[in-house]
Amino acid sequence: MWPRRLWFGDHGKLRTPWRLVLFFVVAFVATRVAGGLIYPVVLTAGRWMGMRLILFGWVGVVGLLIAHEVSLRRLDKLPWSAAGLGRSAARPALLLQGTLLGAIAIAIPSLVLWSLGLLQAESQPAGSSVLEGARALVLLAPLAFMEELTLRGYVLTVLREVVDWRIAVALTSIVFGALHVGNPGSTPGALSMTVLAGVMLGTIVVVSNSLYAATAAHLAWNWVMAAVLHVPVSGFGVSTPDYRLVDAGPDWLTGGTWGPEGGMGAALGMGGVLVYLYARRARPREG
Repeated sequence: MWPRRLWFGDHGKLRTPWRLVLFFVVAFVATRVAGGLIYPVVLTAGRWMGMRLILFGWVGVVGLLIAHEVSLRRLDKLPWSAAGLGRSAARPALLLQGTLLGAIAIAIPSLVLWSLGLLQAESQPAGSSVLEGARALVLLAPLAFMEELTLRGYVLTVLREVVDWRIAVALTSIVFGALHVGNPGSTPGALSMTVLAGVMLGTIVVVSNSLYAATAAHLAWNWVMAAVLHVPVSGFGVSTPDYRLVDAGPDWLTGGTWGPEGGMGAALGMGGVLVYLYARRARPREG
Protein backbone atom coordinates (compact mmCIF):
# COMPACT_ATOMS: atom_id res chain seq x y z
CA MET A 1 0.00 0.00 0.00
CA TRP A 2 2.76 2.44 0.91
CA PRO A 3 4.59 2.13 -2.44
CA ARG A 4 1.33 2.86 -4.26
CA ARG A 5 0.72 6.01 -2.21
CA LEU A 6 4.22 7.12 -3.14
CA TRP A 7 3.23 7.11 -6.81
CA PHE A 8 -0.51 7.79 -6.74
CA GLY A 9 -2.78 10.25 -4.93
CA ASP A 10 -6.11 9.59 -3.21
CA HIS A 11 -8.01 9.56 -6.49
CA GLY A 12 -5.71 7.08 -8.16
CA LYS A 13 -4.01 9.80 -10.21
CA LEU A 14 -0.25 9.88 -10.63
CA ARG A 15 1.19 12.43 -8.22
CA THR A 16 2.21 15.82 -9.59
CA PRO A 17 6.03 15.40 -9.35
CA TRP A 18 5.91 12.09 -11.22
CA ARG A 19 3.62 13.55 -13.89
CA LEU A 20 6.14 16.30 -14.50
CA VAL A 21 9.05 13.86 -14.54
CA LEU A 22 7.22 11.65 -17.03
CA PHE A 23 6.46 14.67 -19.22
CA PHE A 24 10.11 15.69 -19.44
CA VAL A 25 11.32 12.12 -19.96
CA VAL A 26 8.91 11.66 -22.87
CA ALA A 27 9.90 15.06 -24.28
CA PHE A 28 13.60 14.17 -24.06
CA VAL A 29 13.18 10.78 -25.73
CA ALA A 30 10.82 12.10 -28.42
CA THR A 31 13.16 15.00 -29.19
CA ARG A 32 16.15 12.70 -29.55
CA VAL A 33 14.22 10.37 -31.86
CA ALA A 34 12.83 13.23 -33.94
CA GLY A 35 16.26 14.81 -34.17
CA GLY A 36 17.80 11.54 -35.29
CA LEU A 37 15.26 11.30 -38.10
CA ILE A 38 15.17 14.94 -39.20
CA TYR A 39 18.70 16.29 -38.83
CA PRO A 40 20.46 13.93 -41.30
CA VAL A 41 17.84 14.50 -44.01
CA VAL A 42 17.53 18.26 -43.82
CA LEU A 43 21.11 19.21 -43.08
CA THR A 44 22.39 17.34 -46.15
CA ALA A 45 20.01 19.41 -48.30
CA GLY A 46 21.34 22.80 -47.18
CA ARG A 47 24.23 24.23 -45.21
CA TRP A 48 22.85 27.63 -44.28
CA MET A 49 24.44 28.41 -40.94
CA GLY A 50 21.07 29.16 -39.31
CA MET A 51 19.49 25.90 -40.44
CA ARG A 52 20.73 23.87 -37.49
CA LEU A 53 19.29 26.36 -35.00
CA ILE A 54 15.96 26.42 -36.84
CA LEU A 55 15.88 22.64 -36.79
CA PHE A 56 16.77 22.64 -33.11
CA GLY A 57 13.67 24.69 -32.44
CA TRP A 58 11.30 22.63 -34.56
CA VAL A 59 12.69 19.31 -33.32
CA GLY A 60 12.10 20.56 -29.79
CA VAL A 61 8.55 21.58 -30.70
CA VAL A 62 7.84 18.11 -32.13
CA GLY A 63 9.23 16.37 -29.04
CA LEU A 64 7.27 18.60 -26.66
CA LEU A 65 4.02 18.19 -28.59
CA ILE A 66 4.46 14.41 -28.39
CA ALA A 67 5.03 14.79 -24.64
CA HIS A 68 1.81 16.82 -24.41
CA GLU A 69 -0.05 14.11 -26.30
CA VAL A 70 1.22 11.45 -23.90
CA SER A 71 0.89 13.37 -20.63
CA LEU A 72 -2.03 15.72 -21.25
CA ARG A 73 -4.21 13.66 -23.58
CA ARG A 74 -3.39 10.03 -22.74
CA LEU A 75 -2.42 10.15 -19.06
CA ASP A 76 -4.57 12.99 -17.72
CA LYS A 77 -7.40 12.58 -20.27
CA LEU A 78 -7.57 16.35 -20.77
CA PRO A 79 -8.27 18.26 -23.98
CA TRP A 80 -5.64 20.36 -25.72
CA SER A 81 -7.48 23.44 -24.51
CA ALA A 82 -6.50 22.60 -20.91
CA ALA A 83 -2.95 23.63 -21.80
CA GLY A 84 -3.97 26.57 -23.98
CA LEU A 85 -3.46 24.58 -27.17
CA GLY A 86 -7.04 24.20 -28.40
CA ARG A 87 -8.34 25.60 -31.67
CA SER A 88 -10.05 28.54 -29.97
CA ALA A 89 -6.72 29.48 -28.40
CA ALA A 90 -5.36 30.18 -31.89
CA ARG A 91 -7.99 32.80 -32.77
CA PRO A 92 -6.48 35.68 -34.77
CA ALA A 93 -7.64 38.20 -32.14
CA LEU A 94 -5.68 36.41 -29.41
CA LEU A 95 -2.58 36.09 -31.58
CA LEU A 96 -2.76 39.78 -32.49
CA GLN A 97 -3.17 40.79 -28.87
CA GLY A 98 -0.21 38.64 -27.81
CA THR A 99 1.91 40.10 -30.59
CA LEU A 100 1.06 43.67 -29.61
CA LEU A 101 1.71 43.07 -25.92
CA GLY A 102 5.11 41.51 -26.55
CA ALA A 103 6.16 44.17 -29.04
CA ILE A 104 4.94 47.13 -26.97
CA ALA A 105 6.56 45.85 -23.77
CA ILE A 106 10.05 46.17 -25.24
CA ALA A 107 9.61 48.71 -28.07
CA ILE A 108 8.20 51.60 -26.04
CA PRO A 109 10.83 51.49 -23.25
CA SER A 110 13.59 51.21 -25.87
CA LEU A 111 12.16 54.18 -27.80
CA VAL A 112 12.09 56.23 -24.60
CA LEU A 113 15.69 55.28 -23.78
CA TRP A 114 16.73 56.20 -27.34
CA SER A 115 14.93 59.54 -27.17
CA LEU A 116 16.80 60.32 -23.94
CA GLY A 117 20.15 59.44 -25.50
CA LEU A 118 20.59 56.40 -23.26
CA LEU A 119 20.54 54.16 -26.34
CA GLN A 120 22.28 55.42 -29.46
CA ALA A 121 22.20 54.32 -33.08
CA GLU A 122 25.59 53.29 -34.42
CA SER A 123 26.26 52.87 -38.16
CA GLN A 124 27.01 49.39 -39.44
CA PRO A 125 27.90 47.94 -42.86
CA ALA A 126 25.10 48.25 -45.38
CA GLY A 127 22.73 45.34 -45.70
CA SER A 128 19.08 44.40 -46.05
CA SER A 129 17.13 44.96 -42.83
CA VAL A 130 14.05 43.48 -44.52
CA LEU A 131 15.86 40.27 -45.40
CA GLU A 132 17.37 39.98 -41.93
CA GLY A 133 13.95 40.65 -40.39
CA ALA A 134 12.46 37.77 -42.37
CA ARG A 135 15.38 35.53 -41.45
CA ALA A 136 14.98 36.44 -37.77
CA LEU A 137 11.28 35.58 -37.92
CA VAL A 138 11.98 32.13 -39.35
CA LEU A 139 14.72 31.54 -36.80
CA LEU A 140 12.98 32.85 -33.69
CA ALA A 141 9.46 31.45 -34.20
CA PRO A 142 10.19 27.78 -33.41
CA LEU A 143 12.47 28.73 -30.51
CA ALA A 144 9.72 30.85 -28.92
CA PHE A 145 7.14 28.07 -29.31
CA MET A 146 9.57 25.51 -27.90
CA GLU A 147 10.24 27.58 -24.78
CA GLU A 148 6.53 28.15 -24.21
CA LEU A 149 5.75 24.44 -24.59
CA THR A 150 8.54 23.59 -22.16
CA LEU A 151 7.19 25.52 -19.17
CA ARG A 152 3.86 27.22 -19.82
CA GLY A 153 1.88 24.42 -21.44
CA TYR A 154 1.44 21.14 -19.58
CA VAL A 155 3.79 22.11 -16.74
CA LEU A 156 1.87 25.28 -15.87
CA THR A 157 -1.42 23.39 -16.20
CA VAL A 158 -0.32 20.72 -13.72
CA LEU A 159 1.06 23.24 -11.23
CA ARG A 160 -2.17 25.24 -11.33
CA GLU A 161 -4.01 22.14 -10.14
CA VAL A 162 -2.11 22.09 -6.85
CA VAL A 163 -1.17 25.73 -6.14
CA ASP A 164 -2.57 29.19 -6.78
CA TRP A 165 -2.02 30.34 -10.36
CA ARG A 166 0.26 33.16 -9.19
CA ILE A 167 2.55 30.68 -7.46
CA ALA A 168 2.48 28.41 -10.52
CA VAL A 169 3.46 31.32 -12.79
CA ALA A 170 6.20 32.36 -10.35
CA LEU A 171 7.67 28.85 -10.20
CA THR A 172 7.77 28.43 -13.97
CA SER A 173 9.24 31.92 -14.31
CA ILE A 174 12.07 31.18 -11.89
CA VAL A 175 12.94 28.06 -13.89
CA PHE A 176 12.69 30.13 -17.09
CA GLY A 177 15.25 32.54 -15.69
CA ALA A 178 17.52 29.71 -14.53
CA LEU A 179 17.55 28.25 -18.06
CA HIS A 180 19.24 31.48 -19.23
CA VAL A 181 22.07 31.43 -16.68
CA GLY A 182 24.57 30.17 -19.23
CA ASN A 183 23.71 32.75 -21.89
CA PRO A 184 26.49 35.16 -22.91
CA GLY A 185 26.74 38.21 -20.67
CA SER A 186 24.14 37.05 -18.16
CA THR A 187 24.07 39.00 -14.90
CA PRO A 188 21.80 38.83 -11.84
CA GLY A 189 19.97 41.90 -13.12
CA ALA A 190 19.45 40.47 -16.61
CA LEU A 191 18.28 37.15 -15.20
CA SER A 192 15.84 38.98 -12.93
CA MET A 193 14.36 40.63 -16.03
CA THR A 194 14.11 37.20 -17.65
CA VAL A 195 12.15 35.93 -14.64
CA LEU A 196 9.85 38.95 -14.97
CA ALA A 197 9.41 38.17 -18.66
CA GLY A 198 8.34 34.68 -17.60
CA VAL A 199 5.76 36.21 -15.26
CA MET A 200 4.41 38.33 -18.11
CA LEU A 201 4.19 35.38 -20.50
CA GLY A 202 2.68 33.08 -17.88
CA THR A 203 0.06 35.68 -17.03
CA ILE A 204 -0.82 35.97 -20.72
CA VAL A 205 -1.48 32.21 -20.73
CA VAL A 206 -3.67 32.42 -17.63
CA VAL A 207 -5.68 35.43 -18.81
CA SER A 208 -6.13 34.33 -22.43
CA ASN A 209 -6.02 30.54 -21.94
CA SER A 210 -3.83 30.52 -25.03
CA LEU A 211 -0.28 29.26 -25.25
CA TYR A 212 -0.28 30.56 -28.80
CA ALA A 213 -0.88 34.11 -27.54
CA ALA A 214 2.08 33.78 -25.17
CA THR A 215 4.18 32.42 -28.04
CA ALA A 216 3.17 35.40 -30.19
CA ALA A 217 4.18 37.77 -27.39
CA HIS A 218 7.48 35.94 -26.88
CA LEU A 219 8.22 36.00 -30.60
CA ALA A 220 7.27 39.67 -30.99
CA TRP A 221 9.53 40.65 -28.07
CA ASN A 222 12.51 38.79 -29.54
CA TRP A 223 11.82 39.92 -33.10
CA VAL A 224 11.63 43.60 -32.16
CA MET A 225 15.04 43.33 -30.51
CA ALA A 226 16.64 41.39 -33.36
CA ALA A 227 15.01 42.89 -36.45
CA VAL A 228 14.10 46.44 -35.37
CA LEU A 229 16.51 47.45 -32.63
CA HIS A 230 19.42 45.25 -33.81
CA VAL A 231 20.41 44.40 -30.25
CA PRO A 232 21.32 41.05 -28.64
CA VAL A 233 18.51 38.63 -27.83
CA SER A 234 19.00 37.05 -24.40
CA GLY A 235 22.70 37.80 -24.70
CA PHE A 236 23.15 36.29 -28.17
CA GLY A 237 24.34 38.55 -30.96
CA VAL A 238 22.23 39.18 -34.06
CA SER A 239 22.87 40.49 -37.56
CA THR A 240 23.05 44.29 -37.62
CA PRO A 241 22.69 45.57 -41.20
CA ASP A 242 22.86 49.36 -41.55
CA TYR A 243 22.73 50.17 -37.82
CA ARG A 244 22.56 48.90 -34.27
CA LEU A 245 21.53 50.40 -30.95
CA VAL A 246 24.33 50.58 -28.41
CA ASP A 247 24.27 51.21 -24.69
CA ALA A 248 24.99 54.80 -23.68
CA GLY A 249 23.59 54.82 -20.16
CA PRO A 250 23.80 52.93 -16.86
CA ASP A 251 23.57 49.17 -17.29
CA TRP A 252 20.86 48.83 -14.64
CA LEU A 253 18.59 50.94 -16.84
CA THR A 254 19.63 50.01 -20.38
CA GLY A 255 20.66 46.38 -19.88
CA GLY A 256 24.30 46.79 -20.89
CA THR A 257 25.68 44.05 -23.14
CA TRP A 258 22.51 41.98 -22.61
CA GLY A 259 20.50 44.60 -24.49
CA PRO A 260 17.46 46.66 -23.43
CA GLU A 261 15.58 43.58 -22.20
CA GLY A 262 18.06 43.31 -19.32
CA GLY A 263 17.42 46.73 -17.79
CA MET A 264 14.81 48.52 -15.72
CA GLY A 265 13.41 50.11 -18.86
CA ALA A 266 12.15 46.69 -19.93
CA ALA A 267 10.87 46.09 -16.40
CA LEU A 268 8.66 49.17 -16.71
CA GLY A 269 7.35 47.95 -20.06
CA MET A 270 6.54 44.51 -18.68
CA GLY A 271 5.03 46.09 -15.59
CA GLY A 272 2.64 48.05 -17.76
CA VAL A 273 1.58 44.88 -19.58
CA LEU A 274 1.05 43.08 -16.26
CA VAL A 275 -1.14 45.91 -14.97
CA TYR A 276 -3.25 45.59 -18.11
CA LEU A 277 -3.47 41.81 -17.79
CA TYR A 278 -4.42 41.90 -14.10
CA ALA A 279 -7.09 44.51 -14.81
CA ARG A 280 -8.45 42.36 -17.61
CA ARG A 281 -8.51 39.25 -15.42
CA ALA A 282 -10.33 41.17 -12.65
CA ARG A 283 -12.91 42.54 -15.09
CA PRO A 284 -16.27 40.74 -14.77
CA ARG A 285 -17.07 38.54 -17.75
CA GLU A 286 -20.17 39.44 -19.72
CA GLY A 287 -22.89 36.89 -20.02
